Amino acid sequence: MVSSARSGLVLVMALLSAAPAMAEPMSAGPWAALVAPAADQPSSIGTAAAGCLTGARALPADSVGLQVLRPQRNRFWSHPRTVDFIVQLGRDAQAQGLAPLLVGDMSQPRGGPMAFGHGSHQNGLDVDIWFRLPGQALTPAELSSPQAVSMVKGRKVNSKTWGSKQLRLLHLAASDPRVERIFVNPAIKAAACKSAKGDWLAKLRPWWGHDEHFHIRLSCPSGDTNCQPQAAIPPGDGCGAELSSWLNKNTVLPDLGEKPNTRRPDLPEACTAILERPGAREAANR
Repeated sequence: MVSSARSGLVLVMALLSAAPAMAEPMSAGPWAALVAPAADQPSSIGTAAAGCLTGARALPADSVGLQVLRPQRNRFWSHPRTVDFIVQLGRDAQAQGLAPLLVGDMSQPRGGPMAFGHGSHQNGLDVDIWFRLPGQALTPAELSSPQAVSMVKGRKVNSKTWGSKQLRLLHLAASDPRVERIFVNPAIKAAACKSAKGDWLAKLRPWWGHDEHFHIRLSCPSGDTNCQPQAAIPPGDGCGAELSSWLNKNTVLPDLGEKPNTRRPDLPEACTAILERPGAREAANR
């Protein structure tokens, strides 16, 4: 695990030095300032919205079929099981002509709350994958400041951006037994229900936003007693009354995007020691 942490730290320094600075920097926050993971056995502690992580691994920069977006954020860490899943998804996407996949935020080196953007992604089981399929590798400048492409127009998918390849990618991700949920815009869930069938549709959970990326959440690793699982997904494919209730809401909740997080989750007691443990830190902006 120590050698893994060292190699991860080398990767961090290389990516941070290669990536252009953000146009409008934001304060890193205490968890983001941690450059390297806690060198313990891998463990997802707490929940996705109130937790942390030990034994994290960085997504290899040379993974087949994958490119890491905004590497300057240093959010390309996860539980090793999650990294293995993403690497396999990249290989499968490559085999199906969908690569390169654009990998958005995963977790920070020790997980924990992010200073801006997500309220989740805290215990190493979440990853964002963009629906945009560029068909060719992006340049370092494009990776640092990528252009998002929405798949939704109003309350329906946009036929100019959404297509069979995006649906195939969702099916590919949802078919992995490690995947527990995939959060998508309600319009995308509706389009999938209209075009496809199968048990995998139940994993697509409608949530506002998620129009330019989908948010994958893995189940708790087997035997990890520190991980707090979510409630089970309701029976059925979710294409009936549940989906209609989302589409019929009067108000579409705003996407918080890159705004600073004001949430102060009550983290498990173990996370305090993990945050305070000695290790490489930096005060750089994200």
